[in-house]
Amino acid sequence: MPPFRVTQISDTHLARRLAKLTANFDRVREHIDATRPDLVINSGDLAFDAPTSPDDLAFAKSLHAQIPVACRYLPGNHDIGDNPTAVGPVPSHPATEQRLQDYRAAIGEDRWRFDEAGWCFIGLNSLIMNTGLASEAEQFDWLASELSRTNGKPVALFVHKPLFLNAPDDPEQESTAIRYVPQPARARLIEMFGAVDLRLIASGHVHQRRDFTYRGVRHVWAPSAGFIISDARQERIALKETGLVEYRFTPDSLEVRHVRAPDQVDLDLDELLYPDRKPAG
Repeated sequence: MPPFRVTQISDTHLARRLAKLTANFDRVREHIDATRPDLVINSGDLAFDAPTSPDDLAFAKSLHAQIPVACRYLPGNHDIGDNPTAVGPVPSHPATEQRLQDYRAAIGEDRWRFDEAGWCFIGLNSLIMNTGLASEAEQFDWLASELSRTNGKPVALFVHKPLFLNAPDDPEQESTAIRYVPQPARARLIEMFGAVDLRLIASGHVHQRRDFTYRGVRHVWAPSAGFIISDARQERIALKETGLVEYRFTPDSLEVRHVRAPDQVDLDLDELLYPDRKPAG
């Protein structure tokens, strides 16, 4: 059985009005053209901010259509809105059924499952979790059905938000609950996946590159393909750089490579938001 190669990109945050992000995406696309994986997965936030600028999604899809290999997508909070948490303020742009339908119309399915190289691959929409929307219940029912027929295969889960910081119940992560899959959906996911051979959870969202293993499951946080967020705006957990992640799956192994596209630039969010601001000092 030949290996199955996946390239994960995340948080591309594309918009017609932000040419520097398009330039970084073009560098990523050229790298994918050169390496030719079997599949590209964008794990969310394709758009810079679709809830306020709906055209961002259509523009993002048009650029992804230029990638010369097959692509699958998952929604991020900048694509369909964010989910509520048990602590913290209500999201300014909450996920809604209408925004989800707009995403499906522009991009396609928001969850998926397929098998390759002896593995079961599952992609979930983490932004409808904890919302109480009908789509949330439908997704959990669908997930239960899919997990019941993995037939002992190792499972790779792709999702926009990481499940947790270091462990499911770390108290310090509750102050930044919006960064992770919220409770109680997190606990429900962990219980459901505990019944299968989960080997990998690949996410994005945080704009920091991280790779750790917890109780036999490898957690990979893909960096943003578009921009970094300064320490003044966001605490530093891991490596802040733009880039992508490459995976090689075989029935007996998983290889992970953390890479950057040639000439990919570490754009700072403030540089995008305030291009005329002079640097301090």
